[in-house]
Amino acid sequence: MSEMEELIKKYLNEKGKLDCSDGFKIAAKLKCSTLEVGACAKAMDIRIDSCELGQFGKLEGGIYDIEAENRLKPLLDEKNRVTCKAARAQAAGIGLKKIRGTLKEKNYDVTFCELGCFKEKLRPRLYVKTKTWIENAEGELLFGKGKTEILELIEQEGSISKASEKIGMNYKKAWTHIKILQRNINDTMVQTKQGGGEDAGTTLTPVAREFMDHYRKLQADIENYANERFKELFLKPRNKKEFED
Repeated sequence: MSEMEELIKKYLNEKGKLDCSDGFKIAAKLKCSTLEVGACAKAMDIRIDSCELGQFGKLEGGIYDIEAENRLKPLLDEKNRVTCKAARAQAAGIGLKKIRGTLKEKNYDVTFCELGCFKEKLRPRLYVKTKTWIENAEGELLFGKGKTEILELIEQEGSISKASEKIGMNYKKAWTHIKILQRNINDTMVQTKQGGGEDAGTTLTPVAREFMDHYRKLQADIENYANERFKELFLKPRNKKEFED
């Protein structure tokens, strides 16, 4: 048995498959191409699982990110597809979780898997989409994907004005959204320190970070349930391979 075969067997998950991330680890360890690892796994009749770009398997935790979208957009072809290699390269500094979440959110497809799992999808992929937001008793929108994005940008930029400019929203509207949320939860979401020192600017409070984290978990739980139910209700047996691997 070759060293590559031994490593593949060593890294098998509980389902007897090789996770995508482990395939890349093996390639790095052996200083070989990922395609060689994928070909070896295929010859051993071992399937690749948990694609780090979310194309197959059930890897969770993807997060939509506007910076990730801006990085991916120039790489898309006329069918809104990006190669696996190009998509992975954009993860530098922001992580694959944000690339994966953005690919899913924007319905960008991936071609030419670096482990050789696929070149192009032969059929259009089907999706169920969900949208979750939080309202008060009067039906006023308090929090959702857009508000999360604003807070994320405030955290990145250290400024409400810079964050609102980046998202294409005027400062007054962004600040109004924050004030409405603060009033309804009776707590503070942002803190601003005046002056010209290193600590100057606007930061998120622990309450804001916790709120964002809980919202993401809620959205992920709803999406997971919706996807499973969608498979049960809408997928014909011949199409299941599009969602399962």
